[in-house]
Amino acid sequence: MAVTWNAADWAFESRRSPVLGLGGMVSTGQPLAAQAGLDVLRAGGNAADAAIATAAVLAVVEPTGTGLGGDAFALYFDGATKQVHALNGHGRSPAALSLEAARARGIEGTPPRHSVHTITVPGTVAAWADTLARHGRMTLTDVLTRAIEVAERGFPVTQVISSLWGSEASRIRNASPNYAELLIDGRGPHPGEVWTNHPLASVLREVSEGGVDAFYRGRAATAIVDVVQGLGGWMERSDLEAHCSTFESPISTTYRGHTVYECPPSGQGLVALIALNIVEGFDLTSMDRRAPAYLHLLIEAVRLAFEEGQAHIADPAVEPVPVERLLSEEHATALRARIDPNRSTIGGGVMPSSDTVYLAVVDGEGNACSFINSNYDGIGTGIVPSGCGFPLQNRGFGFVWHDGHPNSVGPSKRPYHTIMPAVVTDPAGELFACFGVMGGHHQPQGHLQVLANLIDHRLDPQRSLDEPRFSIYSDPPRGAVHLEESVPVETMAALAHMGHVVVPASGTDRIRPFGRGQVIVRNPATGVLWGGSDPRGDGCAVAY
Repeated sequence: MAVTWNAADWAFESRRSPVLGLGGMVSTGQPLAAQAGLDVLRAGGNAADAAIATAAVLAVVEPTGTGLGGDAFALYFDGATKQVHALNGHGRSPAALSLEAARARGIEGTPPRHSVHTITVPGTVAAWADTLARHGRMTLTDVLTRAIEVAERGFPVTQVISSLWGSEASRIRNASPNYAELLIDGRGPHPGEVWTNHPLASVLREVSEGGVDAFYRGRAATAIVDVVQGLGGWMERSDLEAHCSTFESPISTTYRGHTVYECPPSGQGLVALIALNIVEGFDLTSMDRRAPAYLHLLIEAVRLAFEEGQAHIADPAVEPVPVERLLSEEHATALRARIDPNRSTIGGGVMPSSDTVYLAVVDGEGNACSFINSNYDGIGTGIVPSGCGFPLQNRGFGFVWHDGHPNSVGPSKRPYHTIMPAVVTDPAGELFACFGVMGGHHQPQGHLQVLANLIDHRLDPQRSLDEPRFSIYSDPPRGAVHLEESVPVETMAALAHMGHVVVPASGTDRIRPFGRGQVIVRNPATGVLWGGSDPRGDGCAVAY
């Protein structure tokens, strides 16, 4: 009889130690992907090369969060110059899409979350190539080899990914005529079942040999346009051909003497920085991490930060975002004053889930690549271009679908984007941490909680991820507060008494709301790397 285990029985109680290394380290949510990145480091590649090799394998083994139909963002810390560089690999809306065009087709208000009308141009492939061109040493051919091998040979599907895949099966079946490319007999693969993806391997091989043009002007582009237009969408070949990544200056704030870097809008890293500015005015070190007063303070800071982010974050090429004002000390002081230590200021609401993959790489020279890929809502729209083996994202759902908002839907525009890698430097400007916590709107909240664990409470990277988290996963800033079961019941009751709608979470219910993070911390004196990988996922940190 075949040996298998039911993912639904998990309690997430395993204890892990941090992983230590000196030559280089990769931390991500699937072991085969982490090993691919480590192989590149051992072959002489740097952090950027290893990051793309890892991301490419993740696109094969974790289609429930990432793929060639999604987007990517990166922060790169240059160990020689001590500078941090940002790459925005976020695709834009079709040029023909506008509120007027939507209304002409009978679309009033926000379309369904997984509608063909939410598809934006996939930015992933260009982001991979541009990261390599700007920061790497290797070619696409070098770094895509392992992903192609895994797709062609197949791999045993891991437990968390199997659980997520199975939960998406019905949506995939109903999304497009090509659903069979992502399912086995109409279902997701079981844990331990071997999955091969020859259509995806073919696209990866085309990109490996022909570069970005093979994707944005080749067979994949034709397939994307055909399926989108066949389902009533606006995408044209010209939208794909016009796509480009943008290299940008990161935004940052100081926190306890450390500098925390995030990608600028259209990403939501700004929300995390605003929240950090708010809580820096409180002595977190003296507080119990699982006490109601501590969690209430962080929850309220997150609520306030989301209010600011959702009011202002948009495509800065279309609508300027007042980043300097929002990150000023004066603004933080005003927001901090709004926190009532005894009562929640906002509450209620529901929002569907989303998903992403994150990876961290630090090489032996002290370079770091904080890299994140996403389809947005798990499998995205679930719409599969024929013969391609990947789904298309639903990032257009991040637009505001009415007039008068900076983030209103419009032609060739980037919507509010949830994915956000992070890099932290110490007071001397040396690399302190390369980290991220994926999971839709949980990400700024995860960044705040993990950084407080690392800096205020001096926990190692693994313990910083192991700590129970809260998540206003449903309709931030007004949503209910999801709390992991290891938060004391007395704390949950006290938070409810303060006015928070509390939702306890256990088992696999913890996978989506609390995300899955990766952390690598570097000791600048010795070069020793300390890595952690989230116990809520299938991944690991690996080093040599």
